[in-house]
Amino acid sequence: MALMDFIKKQFIDIIQWTEEGDGTLAWRFPMRDMEIQYGASLTVRESQMAVFVNEGKVADVFGPGMYKLTTQTIPVLTYLKNWDKLFESPFKSDVYFFSTRQQVDQKWGTPQPVTIRDKDFGAIRLRAFGNYSFRVADPKLFHTEISGTRERYEVADLDGQLRGLVLQHLSDGIGQSGIPFLDLAANQIEFAKALSTELTPAFAAIGLKLEGMTVQNVSLPEELQKILDQKIGMGMVGNDMGKFMQYQTAQAIPKFAEGAAGGGGGVAGDAMGLGAGVALGQVLAQNLSQGLSSGQAAPAAPAAAAGVRPDEVMATLEKLGDLKAKGILTQDEFDAKKAELLKKLV
Repeated sequence: MALMDFIKKQFIDIIQWTEEGDGTLAWRFPMRDMEIQYGASLTVRESQMAVFVNEGKVADVFGPGMYKLTTQTIPVLTYLKNWDKLFESPFKSDVYFFSTRQQVDQKWGTPQPVTIRDKDFGAIRLRAFGNYSFRVADPKLFHTEISGTRERYEVADLDGQLRGLVLQHLSDGIGQSGIPFLDLAANQIEFAKALSTELTPAFAAIGLKLEGMTVQNVSLPEELQKILDQKIGMGMVGNDMGKFMQYQTAQAIPKFAEGAAGGGGGVAGDAMGLGAGVALGQVLAQNLSQGLSSGQAAPAAPAAAAGVRPDEVMATLEKLGDLKAKGILTQDEFDAKKAELLKKLV
């Protein structure tokens, strides 16, 4: 009976893997009840590596090439199986193939804005996305840490983990680059290099090599982008309160006119809330003063025109306070504008 069982055994003479499709990182050679014939041929193609696992232990790792499986090519198995040169029997081990070619165009991105420290704005939230490429560099480590004994391990199985690593190191990458947010868009290559430097050890810890990293876009959430646009506009006029009011007026007048044409008061109220009413009066007064600078006397203004209404000043101060709280204005800028507004009270 034992002889018949031996004759019925199936022996494997050729062990190889021809990849089908994309996205497979590890593949276990189908063994079932078959045994590997002593002297069988192992073919490992370029962009592949093979790992022999015997009784739960990694026996050997093979790079590209063709091997005859003997006690000379697998000396570790000689010890594990108690082989000697006179005992040339079949043996049974698990054989795993690993794809070592680059896995390209792997996407990463921020599903939610990430809060970081910035040289210019302090704490800000930003969005970013790009892609990266990697390969299996240490199949033994990848087998013991990630893929394990699964029959097949795909790139998709690892996607969430790698995206998480990128996002985890995003803030450190920006800090390491030392590039302010306003310059990130023009220095995306440097940002990508800094991010790659931060990520390389994390990839290596699971047997992977990060081959490339790109940053395709860096942006602020819509509400913060509006605030940034406002700060840029303020930066164009400097700390001069008159010019600041003129800028606010220029922003508010089109909406004010649009609301008036439609018969609505909401937009007009918003414009007044921004201090546009105060600024409009100042601009008209300045223009009138410049138009009469040739020596003609201007009509006497009502006494109330010597200053502005307290509620208008308070509305403007509240708006400036919001800008300061959001980091758009510094404390010194706020104090200067506050002092200038209070002087206008009668």
